[in-house]
Amino acid sequence: MTSLFDDLPLPGFESPSLGSSPAHDEPPLDEEPPYEEAIPDGLFETDLAAQDERDAYYRNGHARPVIDPEQLLAGMNDPQREAVLHHGSPLLIVAGAGSGKTRVLTHRIAYLLAARGAQPGEILAITFTNKAAGEMRERVEQLVGPRARAMWVSTFHSACVRILRRESKLLGFTSSFSIYDSADSQRLMSLVCRDLDLDPKQFPPKSFTAKVSNLKNELIDEETYADRAANPMEKKLAEAYTLYQRRLREANALDFDDIIMTTVNLLQAFPDVAEHYRRRFRHILVDEYQDTNHAQYTLVRELSGGALSDAPKLTADGDFVNPTAARLAQISPAELCVVGDADQSIYAFRGATIRNILQFEEDYPDATTILLEQNYRSTQTILTAANAVIERNTNRRKKNLWTAGDQGERVVGYVADDEHGEAQFIADEIDRLTDEDEARPGDVAIFYRTNAQSRVFEEVFIRVGLPYKVVGGVRFYERKEVRDILAYLRVLSNPEDTVPLRRILNVPKRGIGERAEAMVDALAARERISFAQALQRVDEAYGMAARSANAVKKFNAMMAGLRQVVESGAGPAAVLEAVLEESGYLAELQASTDPQDETRIENLQELASVALEYEQDPGERPEGEDAEGAPPVGSLADFLERVALVADSDQIPDDEEGQGVITMMTLHTAKGLEFPVVFLTGMEDGIFPHMRALNQVKELEEERRLAYVGLTRARQRLYLTRSVLRSAWGQPAYNPASRFLEEIPDTLVDWKRTGAAAVPPARGFSPSSSGGSRSYGSSGGSARSTTTTPQPGWAKSARKVTEREVVALAVGDRVSHDSFGLGTVVATQGVGDKAQATIDFGTTGRKQLLLRYAPVEKL
Repeated sequence: MTSLFDDLPLPGFESPSLGSSPAHDEPPLDEEPPYEEAIPDGLFETDLAAQDERDAYYRNGHARPVIDPEQLLAGMNDPQREAVLHHGSPLLIVAGAGSGKTRVLTHRIAYLLAARGAQPGEILAITFTNKAAGEMRERVEQLVGPRARAMWVSTFHSACVRILRRESKLLGFTSSFSIYDSADSQRLMSLVCRDLDLDPKQFPPKSFTAKVSNLKNELIDEETYADRAANPMEKKLAEAYTLYQRRLREANALDFDDIIMTTVNLLQAFPDVAEHYRRRFRHILVDEYQDTNHAQYTLVRELSGGALSDAPKLTADGDFVNPTAARLAQISPAELCVVGDADQSIYAFRGATIRNILQFEEDYPDATTILLEQNYRSTQTILTAANAVIERNTNRRKKNLWTAGDQGERVVGYVADDEHGEAQFIADEIDRLTDEDEARPGDVAIFYRTNAQSRVFEEVFIRVGLPYKVVGGVRFYERKEVRDILAYLRVLSNPEDTVPLRRILNVPKRGIGERAEAMVDALAARERISFAQALQRVDEAYGMAARSANAVKKFNAMMAGLRQVVESGAGPAAVLEAVLEESGYLAELQASTDPQDETRIENLQELASVALEYEQDPGERPEGEDAEGAPPVGSLADFLERVALVADSDQIPDDEEGQGVITMMTLHTAKGLEFPVVFLTGMEDGIFPHMRALNQVKELEEERRLAYVGLTRARQRLYLTRSVLRSAWGQPAYNPASRFLEEIPDTLVDWKRTGAAAVPPARGFSPSSSGGSRSYGSSGGSARSTTTTPQPGWAKSARKVTEREVVALAVGDRVSHDSFGLGTVVATQGVGDKAQATIDFGTTGRKQLLLRYAPVEKL
């Protein structure tokens, strides 16, 4: 088991081991080294340990910091000063992008210590990442000295772990409890579903894990959910949830979502514990409050004790319902300060609820609200563009970012023919900026809505030699789902290739476990045959369970059918389609409710587009290149060779001149960052805003907030780019320009190119729909297209990678095959998608073709 709480020097806590980053739109947890806290576990009532450390620190020759409260306020604008000085009532700091909120927060903490007599042990500051916690503690320590180390500055989860370790006996587990990360949780749920004999296709364990996580974020325990379960699916989930929790307790473990829910339950069930922490934490500060979910919101309310709903319950005679409530009522609420910006609430997909910040003043009626609107990051042109977009959202607190700095250059807009042209324009523009010493590669960031969009940029940058890094994700060809499907294709191209064969043997899960694989391996070693040959002789494997042997036979039959597709002369795109469908890989992802699996589907969609692009224009070998032994151009083997060359990370140039590298990331990952030059790409309805948000007001407003985040990351230069057409599952998608472009005043944008030329013939697409695209110019205004609609998404649909009718053939028909030439049908069998034909191609011989995939035409 691994832990995500790397800032806790606590007994029984294991070192973090995060592994690779996930392939989806959500940002990764920070992987920072531990920050040792000075306060020992269990020392709550005094600051003696911190005092001893301070004395030793000063005895070693360090000067005591002289803290002048007025110096803490120097250089601040009026709202910032007010936020630092405020005391008494709950405080909501609405901090616009780039308005200096981190400075305000750290200086407020320092002011509490320097001017208001607060003790470090009375301060609880909560951030969302360990990195942010470490940076905040370090900045406060620079202001007030090492006594700042006695504060609790941590993430929600690490603060709760400290509480739970101290109070664990009340909850029936030991203080050395283990913490399950997402991989551990997934494994446990898979075991639970197996023990309950649940069909993994009907009740996917991954889907159950995601649903249980959502329930815990809403503070719904297994008993409550079991009482509510109405339909068969919910009842099965309730069974799994109950057994899952029982197994956790038996293992003396908590999963990631348990940590906050259990802490809330502890505070609500044991008033003495709630009283202890309310007396201890007299100042509670929460950063990024707009990103809190219901469980985190309730935790803050329980610790501070200042919400309207926290008033003690009284009987009809005016007595307290709970005796301890009398003592709780005597404790004045902690001084609560939350910092956030509803316009930057972009994590609804992981449970964050914007209502927490929008209704803060309802929860805390005596709250004070301070707006920070002066921006210290971007030019006024960029801020005006961002303001114009976000003001379209309803039910938001009016806020207008402004700067005392320069007006800045106009935003640059560009309309490309397709995604390749978009990537090429960006590469050329980066080259121009670096050649003219206007920017370094390290100054440039490229943002996109989904991870799959990185593929085209990676390929273009490799070709032209631009250094880059993908942040918050994995390079396209290194993503698990892409490698899985490429492994299938490699086995079809070379059946004896053991490494990819063993990778896909049980992917998706088909009942061939590690023990069965080891038995096949032993058979191969004993008989001195390849692993692939041993699979065909599975009945000879000693000790193989009948169930596992049957699963291997089904796998062999599936691969034989897929090889028939290859032998039918189908191109890489058609073979890839067959793999996705026949293997069940795509169906498993489509059945999942995990948002990460939607991202994986998008990556497979992009891989399908790569295959069709190659199939339609495989190109030629360079003149003089030795073609002996090389796979035929247009073949599956040639396609895999081209992909392998592009995917080779050695081709990515190093930063030899210290100029930095271009940063590529999703918009969700970009939150909290800033760059001198920003390219916001894929500005098309259906791409950004995302397809699933187009007809949902709530989701569309979240997409608009995401656009606002992207726009406000730019400091000096901002580019907005889009494509007239973009391939989706190998099919052309003519998406209208993003409505967010329409919301930006024309006077702010310099359109370098406003419409598409003829669609490149190499792509094989018909340009007939391009006339419906929107175009923009500095004087021409903009108009929304009514003649194009975005292509439907693939998340839950069942479209084909390549749409083709199965040709109907009879014995004696003459046909033409793309590879084998002219032939005569000599036999047929099957109907519909299973229709096959045996065709005599003369000198090429007889071929049995699966007509659904074979490139054959009836004459």
